[in-house]
Amino acid sequence: MKALSVIPLQAGSATLMDVEEPPTSDGPILVETLAVGICGTDIEILSGDYGWSPPGRERLVLGHESLGRVLDAPAGGSIKVGDLVVGIVRRPDPVPCANCAVLEWDFCRNGQYTERGIKEHDGYLSERYRITADFVVKVDPDLGVLGVLLEPTSVVAKAWEQVDRIGGRAHWAPRSVLVTGAGPIGLLAALLGVQRGLEVHVLDRMTDGVKPDLVRALGATYHSGPIADVGLSPDVIIECTGVSSVILDAMGHVGVGGVMCLTGVSSGGHTINVDEGALNRAMVLENVAVVGSVNANRRHYESAAVALAAADHDWLSRLITRRVPLEQWSDALTRHDDDVKVVIEVAPTRGVA
Repeated sequence: MKALSVIPLQAGSATLMDVEEPPTSDGPILVETLAVGICGTDIEILSGDYGWSPPGRERLVLGHESLGRVLDAPAGGSIKVGDLVVGIVRRPDPVPCANCAVLEWDFCRNGQYTERGIKEHDGYLSERYRITADFVVKVDPDLGVLGVLLEPTSVVAKAWEQVDRIGGRAHWAPRSVLVTGAGPIGLLAALLGVQRGLEVHVLDRMTDGVKPDLVRALGATYHSGPIADVGLSPDVIIECTGVSSVILDAMGHVGVGGVMCLTGVSSGGHTINVDEGALNRAMVLENVAVVGSVNANRRHYESAAVALAAADHDWLSRLITRRVPLEQWSDALTRHDDDVKVVIEVAPTRGVA
């Protein structure tokens, strides 16, 4: 079967190649891969900046944002032949640590977790893969190919859970949220904010095009200038850019008793002058909390599945701005001005409901 693989930490090593069928040790459920989304983590791995091969192997099969159709599954289980499914990315460490032991592997404490398509475990960018029932999530069949958005939605589902848990330290009745960044994560964070009945604002550098249109189609407000010009001290800020200057600016604009959740990963190496004392004073005196959030566990995938099923499917379809055939995978890496989510089609998806 065909798979897209790389030699981690070696730029230019990506190759579409023939590989062996997925090992039965990965699980009894056989899945045909339909589509795989491309995100910043994939670009970093392809650029040689990130990634780990499976033990004893040179190459790693890419892909962690998946959508597939079940080809074979054990009789009597919850997963049936024909189901549309998404594979969970992270696996708990083998020790396990205290968090992995209770299935909170997104909070792994010793770093010995594995991640499909990222860290020591082949990903989903192959024609077929195997998996166990506890690491696969069914997709509402009405979503069809839009189910490929489930993994990034799980990331923001966790972020919102963190916001709610921290906000609940006191009376918590948030009314407004500012999302910084209108990429896939930012737009999905905004979607979940709208579903919560909040006043949603989204800030991004684009002044026109598909991203502002998508925000407005949600019934949210789009901004492209400095955060100060938004004229809002929101109860919640979901930061999705990873841009250091945006992060620090946003920290100074969280409302009293508010929560800021960081989901964007910064590249580092940037020095910014900031009045640390003033920032500390404001955060302490106004009970502001800042929390980082990464990855997701099964609970977040299931929450994301519910959120996507309830969303406007026409709006979701506009997030997938390009579909690239597997044989032309390199085209998915070339950014277009109006790109939101680019998807590699491993098998034809036009006929998927």
